[in-house]
Amino acid sequence: MENFDCVVIGGGMVGAASALSLAQLGLKVAVVEKFPAKAFSASQALDLRVSAISLASQHLLTQLGCWPQIRQWRCCPYKRLGVWESDTSYVEFNAQEINEENLGHIIENRIIQLSLWQQISNHVGITLYCPESLQHIEQHEDYSLINLSTSQLKAKLIIGADGANSFVRAQAGIGITGWDYNQSAMLINVETALTQQDITWQQFLTSGPVAFLPLPGESDLGGYASLVWYDSKEKINQLSAMSNKQLQQAVIAHFPKRLGSINVIDKAAFPLTRRHANTYQNHRIILVGDAAHTINPLAGQGVNLGFKDVKALQTTIADAIASGKSWHDPIVLKGYEKLRRADNLLMMSTMDALYATFSHPSILVKTARNTAFMALNKLPFLNNTVKSKALAYACGL
Repeated sequence: MENFDCVVIGGGMVGAASALSLAQLGLKVAVVEKFPAKAFSASQALDLRVSAISLASQHLLTQLGCWPQIRQWRCCPYKRLGVWESDTSYVEFNAQEINEENLGHIIENRIIQLSLWQQISNHVGITLYCPESLQHIEQHEDYSLINLSTSQLKAKLIIGADGANSFVRAQAGIGITGWDYNQSAMLINVETALTQQDITWQQFLTSGPVAFLPLPGESDLGGYASLVWYDSKEKINQLSAMSNKQLQQAVIAHFPKRLGSINVIDKAAFPLTRRHANTYQNHRIILVGDAAHTINPLAGQGVNLGFKDVKALQTTIADAIASGKSWHDPIVLKGYEKLRRADNLLMMSTMDALYATFSHPSILVKTARNTAFMALNKLPFLNNTVKSKALAYACGL
């Protein structure tokens, strides 16, 4: 049996970032992950799973030493964000409004994970157990036993970063509240006639929004992009059954003309759900990322909230160490949830409000939301205050 300060269950983006951030404090950390990350090659096709990484997340990845590698591999910065329902209510947010070079980067999830794993492999304070899986957790007064499929670990703190269906959360006896939305989402990677753009946009339709995320690289047609199509579960199931050629025609008919000509490369679909853990902590077990909260992906804030969790946990433990407290004391660890729960709940509720507002069929509601969009563009006071504050919040600043 090997002893650790922290054992992180889950080696995805948030779990790997958690391990690195705590190892930076001088703690001895283990990471347990079922599946090894596939090595990167520039010739590989773009993955379907991408994230819009905020400026705050970029700062964390820079602190963890990952950002230069991500930039060297591939990512796509964007400076503008366009949102509209009708053409008369178009609103555009620009990085210049918050005095930044860009608003964020669109990056494949696997690229982020691989860059973190590269740092983990070079860190003497981190041991990676992969492929390996959690079987059972035994919590004791001052430590926990982590039973894996082939070994047993002892730790002062366990971090559950094992996703929305977290086994750590179940082992800790932490319940969840939430619901399934009446929609699903389809991810579609396409070649575009337009070359790489500096804008990501989203149009709200009665059936659900459609979104465009620019991707890096040059294709035979022009550039690449990730499209997100939100619609009823039945409609998404129909789209999933189509050939790429049939889906291409459906996209052209459904998406705005500004998309231009496309070729469909790949596709996948998933249901939309909201889950929020009733607590982020049970004794010496902490939940981060999707294990603690899953959010409607309308604004692409899921992984950014997870990275905020990572930073808050590092801050909580660092402050305890600096003040001479027992950093793994359950009372100290409660400070992490105090830092994160309200912010996560605010973002989740905001996304739910947007979802409810734009899915409401009433003509009065539609008129009100379009009037609000037009006001943002035409009233200087609103433009300079509401837009810039909303933008800074979305960027994590």
